Amino acid sequence: MSWRPQYRSSKFRNVYGKVASREHCFDGIPITKNVHDNHFCAVTTRLLAILPRDASKPPLPFTGTGRIEPNYPKICGHQGNVLDIKWNPFIENIIASCSEDTSVSWDALGRHLPGAVRLRPPSCLSFRGKGLPEARRAGRPLPFLQVLIWNLDIGEPVKMIDCHTDVILCMSFNTDGSLLAQDKKLRVVEPRSGRVLQEASCKNHRVNRVVFLGSTKRLLTTGVSRWNTRQIALWDQEDLSMPLIEEEIDGLSGLLFPFYDADTHMLYLAGKGDGNIRYYEIGSEKPYLSYLMEFRSPAPQKGLGVMPKHGLDVSACEVFRFYKLVTLKGLIEAISMIVPRRSEKYQEDIYPMTPGTEPALTPDEWLSRVNRDPILMSLKEGYKKTSKMAFKAPVKEKRSVVVNGIDLLENVPPRTENELLRMFFRQQDEIRRLKDELSQKDVRIRQLQLELNNL
Repeated sequence: MSWRPQYRSSKFRNVYGKVASREHCFDGIPITKNVHDNHFCAVTTRLLAILPRDASKPPLPFTGTGRIEPNYPKICGHQGNVLDIKWNPFIENIIASCSEDTSVSWDALGRHLPGAVRLRPPSCLSFRGKGLPEARRAGRPLPFLQVLIWNLDIGEPVKMIDCHTDVILCMSFNTDGSLLAQDKKLRVVEPRSGRVLQEASCKNHRVNRVVFLGSTKRLLTTGVSRWNTRQIALWDQEDLSMPLIEEEIDGLSGLLFPFYDADTHMLYLAGKGDGNIRYYEIGSEKPYLSYLMEFRSPAPQKGLGVMPKHGLDVSACEVFRFYKLVTLKGLIEAISMIVPRRSEKYQEDIYPMTPGTEPALTPDEWLSRVNRDPILMSLKEGYKKTSKMAFKAPVKEKRSVVVNGIDLLENVPPRTENELLRMFFRQQDEIRRLKDELSQKDVRIRQLQLELNNL
């Protein structure tokens, strides 16, 4: 029996990245030079916030793309360098931030809300994406690390998780908010009680980032191997004894940021200091992880922000959008991941029902151990069909500008060298014809003069 290669069909095999034009990017921004491993960028459908060099956090409206003025207004809520920022996924004008000045605060676009706290320098910050609007913060009050879960409605911490003995770099909630995964030493924690449900033995894989893969009951981590090569690992959340798969990426030193799209089951890997973005498709059966393609760019990225799903351009078949911080150019580039389709209809197969902007739980419901999946919405309302109407110029009265027998309004200027030569020869022929006509007229004038003399 002859061997035949196995080809895997996928609707996302030909997804490509498209960089927006310069006028649709943000230019002239002094991006932070902080070496902390965070995104330094947060995005909503209306606003974008980045960390500039002066350690404050200015929200930039999308309608003001192009070059940003040096005196653009900023929100200054800290005395030290800001390490991380996050927008509230349900109230788009609320932004949370943590700083080296040991404080955590949240603001309503400049209006400082009550609830700022001070501990040792926080390392990461996030809102829980599907339910209770909350801020999580990892600080270091001796002798152990803590994760504090805040209720922003009252501005007070409601839960504290203190099962850690090492720094926390990243945290991720699952879909219904019942589990919390933490990196460094991979753990799955019940956030309301702080009880550790699963703990991984990461001997060959040092974890730096962790993310829940939607409702698949799997986790994905990025980190480094024993030989300091960058790698990713896929885990079963109910059994962290060993990963389902481990795959080495390359030997670079930059941190790998994972971005997962639960609607398309696509995983994007972007390395800090790299210029490329790799993307994969995650399946339910082996080999689980299928490489699709890679977006390449010569400019290294300092950090990345991601547009929420309901802010994408579905009429252009856009399934993901990054905002890339380029420190060397002081530029924020918009990179759209697009599925090439010829049909102009709404593509329901690539835009299923997606989590919307309404929280599924109240703070009290979440604290009373209620689990609920996010409230879904359709993206079809944002679909804008391209118009097929053709513009027709109004009919005007024909005019002519004749120079040396040539109508300049009817003769289109030449575009190539051959057209220029042909036009030159036509002009030469016209000049010879005019000279012949003049010579004939001269002969006729002499004849008339002779006739007059004879009379």
